[in-house]
Amino acid sequence: MRTVESSISIGLTRASGEDLDDVMQVMAAAFEPSFGEAWTRAQCAGILPMSGVELTLAKHEGKAVGFALTRQVAAEAELLLLAVHPDGRGRGVGSALLTQFIRQGREAGLHRLHLEVRESNPAVSLYSRHLFIVEGRRPKYYRGADGQFHDALTMARSIVSNTAG
Repeated sequence: MRTVESSISIGLTRASGEDLDDVMQVMAAAFEPSFGEAWTRAQCAGILPMSGVELTLAKHEGKAVGFALTRQVAAEAELLLLAVHPDGRGRGVGSALLTQFIRQGREAGLHRLHLEVRESNPAVSLYSRHLFIVEGRRPKYYRGADGQFHDALTMARSIVSNTAG
């Protein structure tokens, strides 16, 4: 377990299907249902055994406060999901998970990281602070529970071995 410098002490561990209860509790609290972004338990369980997929769980005082689900393909990695429990927001959890994703990509010798995010998601500023830039837009990509559509932004960053996280 690694403790990350932040507003709270956060332990990051590589997780597995055995941690899905924690993941789903964070997912339920973190994602507003009206935006249609959360994954189901079956979707999470289905992707975990795939090659190149990794789940990182963030805990504070033994309680799951966030997670990142990533997938590496060739010389790139994609951030599939990043979720922070509302109790952990603004306390360094998302930044710790994102820094870990970047570090893992650098250590694996990857050249590029990318993600997609709802345009109005406050996490856009987190990704920008970590040097992700907007590369494109997917109009009406997310469909919320209320039937409303929301655009997605595609964001990416290059990894250079001597660049800070």
